[in-house]
Amino acid sequence: MSFTPNSTTPTPSGRCTDLREIEPNLAGVGLRIGIVMARFNRDVGEGLLSGCCQELHRLGVASSATTLVSVPGALEIPLALQTMAQSGKYDALVALGCVIRGETYHFEIVSNESARGVTDVQLTTGIPIANAVLTVENDDQALVRMAQKGMEAAQCAVEMVNLLKAVK
Repeated sequence: MSFTPNSTTPTPSGRCTDLREIEPNLAGVGLRIGIVMARFNRDVGEGLLSGCCQELHRLGVASSATTLVSVPGALEIPLALQTMAQSGKYDALVALGCVIRGETYHFEIVSNESARGVTDVQLTTGIPIANAVLTVENDDQALVRMAQKGMEAAQCAVEMVNLLKAVK
């Protein structure tokens, strides 16, 4: 069997030019967002929350349409997210927290299981969840990343709600 190359030349960008493309939509007006924040490493959690709330506001999400719950730590985040997702009250959810590496294997367990739990909830409920649970080596890394990661989580939550609406 031989292969004959197509005679057309691909576009330089590598993109198809004849497709309908759904562009990112960061319009948050009318959206209901739930936030779950771990209290462990609270200062970092508060920094994540500040960045997230400021960005949600900038994107048009009303403060009255945003609900915050707090849980003891990162391993409790998925259960709270699941309960909120199943309630039907939220268009998207955000997970906020911080796991800082210590001297034991506990870091890997908490980091991996928290992330797996968040992903499981998202896939089983169909509610988009922005995972902004930082997993870092030390306090300095967390402090540098918290505001930016909180902002990115807000953008992700809003964008994914709008994307899912557009593809349905």
